Amino acid sequence: MFDKLAFIEERYEFLSQKISDPAVIADNESWRAFCKEQADITPIVEKYRQYQAAKQTIADGREMLVETSDKDMEDMIRAEMDEAAQNIRRYEEELKILLLPKDPNDEKNVIIEIRGGAGGDEAALFAAALLRMYTMYAETRRWRIEMLNSSETDIGGFKEVSFMLEGRGAYSRLKFESGVHRVQRVPSTESSGRIHTSTVTVAVLPEVEELEVSINPGDLRIDVFRAGGPGGQCVNTTDSAVRITHLPTGLVVSCQDEKSQHKNKDKAMKILRSRLYELMQEAQHAEIAQDRKNQVGTGDRSERIRTYNFPQGRVTDHRIGLTLHKLEAVLNGALDEIIDALVTADQSEKLKAEME
Repeated sequence: MFDKLAFIEERYEFLSQKISDPAVIADNESWRAFCKEQADITPIVEKYRQYQAAKQTIADGREMLVETSDKDMEDMIRAEMDEAAQNIRRYEEELKILLLPKDPNDEKNVIIEIRGGAGGDEAALFAAALLRMYTMYAETRRWRIEMLNSSETDIGGFKEVSFMLEGRGAYSRLKFESGVHRVQRVPSTESSGRIHTSTVTVAVLPEVEELEVSINPGDLRIDVFRAGGPGGQCVNTTDSAVRITHLPTGLVVSCQDEKSQHKNKDKAMKILRSRLYELMQEAQHAEIAQDRKNQVGTGDRSERIRTYNFPQGRVTDHRIGLTLHKLEAVLNGALDEIIDALVTADQSEKLKAEME
């Protein structure tokens, strides 16, 4: 591990020289690539230097203990050495995590698709509640929110809704949200007071650039139609809605939220690229199935990952056995406690796999 850290530190110094070189600065593409690489390894180098400083504190302390005969000075030196030793143990664990292979998608924006599952109107209403939860969380992170497509119901729910969250690290924070979210509550439309169980499916896709997924225009069938909404809302008088079918895979994406056909097509293509990328990733994951078993969540949309129980005011994440009795706060966007626990559990599984 320490040989690798020493190499990374050398690479960091090399990159520092490169990004200050006028010849590299003149080549904007190379300069940006070097800056990005340096930014990626900066947290590792900073932590490694903290580790080295703590080691040096212990070495210096030993020398000073030999030279001093003052009791108070000895006590102070030993206290500093004890603190440095504790820091070293902590830094070593943090460095192990920092050296874990990075998910190449972690820094990307995300496209989130929410669909009502079992439960009819109640599922659609909870889909709206999850949309609100994720957008409120995004606001706390100061991410930009862009609606892509939606299909609303007469009572204010969503049959399905797609939106993008733009911000550094958005995918790294939300990638474990993919799966089935279950809600247990008395529906507002239910007069008998019986608790119903409904489900909503969430898919979290990294935003994909055109260069990352090549789409042959000849593989697409593009249809335009007139947008519509519940109760006559959002009805256009022109054919601005767009439906794109990717013929080789059968994937179909529709967008109708914009009044411009061109904007709807652009948004539909964003979603299509991300879905195709997801299919490519699933094929790769199938080849390394054991690795997927060692992860916190497989991202499978059929996997029940979380239950929101209204009568007891609790949220339970079934993958890590975490239960929080703060349902209202979670639905108001307080997701960090759950997300942090999922990230920690995933890192632990990866560390075990590395050791094996």
